[in-house]
Amino acid sequence: MALLTSSNVGLWFGEREIMSGVTFSIPEKGRVGLVGVNGCGKSSLFKMITGELPTDEGDIVRSRLTTIGYMEQIILDGSRTLYEEALSVFSHLEDMERELNEINKKLESCEDAELIERQHRLNEEFADKGGLTFRVRARSSLLGLGFTEAQLSQTIGTLSGGQRSKVQLCKLLLSGANLLLLDEPTNHLDIESTKWLENFLLGCGSAYIVISHDRYFLDRVTTTTMELENRRLTVYPGNYSRYLALREERREADMRHNENVMREIKHVEGIIEQQKRWNQERNYVTIASKEKQIARLEKELVNIEKDPDSIHFKFTAKDVVTDTILTADRLAFSYGNREIFKELSFFIKKSEKVFLLGANGCGKSTLLNILASRMPGKAGSFTLGTGVSAGYFDQTMSSLHTEKTALDEIWDAYPRMTETQVRSAMAAFLFRGDDVFRKVELLSGGERARLALLKLMLSGSNLLILDEPTNHLDTASREALEKALLEYDGTLLIVSHDRYFINKLASRIYYMENGSLSEFLGNYDYFEEHRVISENTVKTVKTQSSQAIEYKQRKERESAKRKCKGQIDRTEKRIEEIGEEMAQINHQLTLPEVSSDYERVLELSGKLDLLGNEETELYALLESLYDQLDD
Repeated sequence: MALLTSSNVGLWFGEREIMSGVTFSIPEKGRVGLVGVNGCGKSSLFKMITGELPTDEGDIVRSRLTTIGYMEQIILDGSRTLYEEALSVFSHLEDMERELNEINKKLESCEDAELIERQHRLNEEFADKGGLTFRVRARSSLLGLGFTEAQLSQTIGTLSGGQRSKVQLCKLLLSGANLLLLDEPTNHLDIESTKWLENFLLGCGSAYIVISHDRYFLDRVTTTTMELENRRLTVYPGNYSRYLALREERREADMRHNENVMREIKHVEGIIEQQKRWNQERNYVTIASKEKQIARLEKELVNIEKDPDSIHFKFTAKDVVTDTILTADRLAFSYGNREIFKELSFFIKKSEKVFLLGANGCGKSTLLNILASRMPGKAGSFTLGTGVSAGYFDQTMSSLHTEKTALDEIWDAYPRMTETQVRSAMAAFLFRGDDVFRKVELLSGGERARLALLKLMLSGSNLLILDEPTNHLDTASREALEKALLEYDGTLLIVSHDRYFINKLASRIYYMENGSLSEFLGNYDYFEEHRVISENTVKTVKTQSSQAIEYKQRKERESAKRKCKGQIDRTEKRIEEIGEEMAQINHQLTLPEVSSDYERVLELSGKLDLLGNEETELYALLESLYDQLDD
């Protein structure tokens, strides 16, 4: 059954056509990615699905069983705590709980058959609707999205914009809607929170349409991809990577088809030209016939949409002879009494592409600021190799001057360039015509990011220190940046949450946790595969030969697999024990003397809740252990 069907939907803003002929359907449990360049109409399509925006053509029809959850529609109460705000999704269950408490108090003083019947029905309904687990679900969702236990008691009014977005996302996930509309849900999430969200979506049973520039995330959570491009929507089976392959195959097939048709048209035109040269009466009949044939062939030509504009550029590095680009020796930093990191010692070699990963707040950006000489460390030191020139991309883009025009921002930084040279460079970054005279303060986040990257590109630095460079960039711009950095012959040190980006570029990863660093000699997939070895015992990075590191990691993998098999046996045994305990409790709950005792029911239900949570966690652990064993 389709939860939602769109038939030939069109939308106009004034005289500008946004989309036309948009047709698709969302089945139950459908996992759909919606992709397209910024401004193509993705968010507008969401608003038409919710009814917030009317369609100009066609219809969007929901099933009567469809309940839509959309993050932008959720309003937060600034006076509530995080935990209270998350629990507000379950206000109907809290009302039922209050009524049960009132009934229980009344039954203490009198026996009323009608009240006992009402209590029994409410108990069943309360359990069926998740009343025994809603508090645990609310708490675990907030913690899964990266909030700490201490933050749960903070009021909404004290939160940052990013934190409020996470609370909105939490409420949406808990809402019980069977069709979720997720617009950039991974914004403001670190990698661990994004992984939690992936697992939640894969296990929640709801259908969803997700807009995201996080290509790794789309690969994990989607099985269908809808592309909005040049006002048309095309549906592809498969996740983001499969969509890219199918899209390229379709375009190549269309181009080959057009080439064959054009070849045939040229052949027919040659016949017409020949007939005209002969200039006999019967030749005009042939000419008319062949012209009709050309008209038919022209109708067979496929309209191949032009790729949307994207930035195109190349980073050029000043030559450097030194082999060691950067060396850090026992760096430390703290805010007051709060220690962020200590005794960090590491190195970066020439032409390496090194990524620094870790949870939000662990100190990654602070470390980059120190290495870029934007702030002093508390202890230790770092040195750049001879001839090394570092360029820094700050994710806040604080180096841009908001009062300047985009043109002056570049020209003032590089006054020796001519206006023609500056405007040509800006055109490569999609600043064309009057766009160059817009003030920086009026630019969007993506436009500011492009402007900051252009300044960096023109610097000629041979060490690029980049803090979240793909934030604010659309997919086409991210791919252009990836290509430019892959071709860059200098050295890279990058902080990023974009796992697709990390996979493309990384030759080495430093993982920051608990104030220390661990080293992984590969890309993000390699990091995920080997991280289990060291995540419980994070060790400070030490300089070792690559052969020694590989030997050590191989031994650790073998040891980890042995431990994994033992843990699987213990986990499966505990799951069996839990099943038996839950069966016993469920049997007790069916006994008349127990079901009529509200306090006893609450006690047993609480035990059932705890066992259920433990069982869920153990199944998740078991799945993870089997994955580790397969690796």
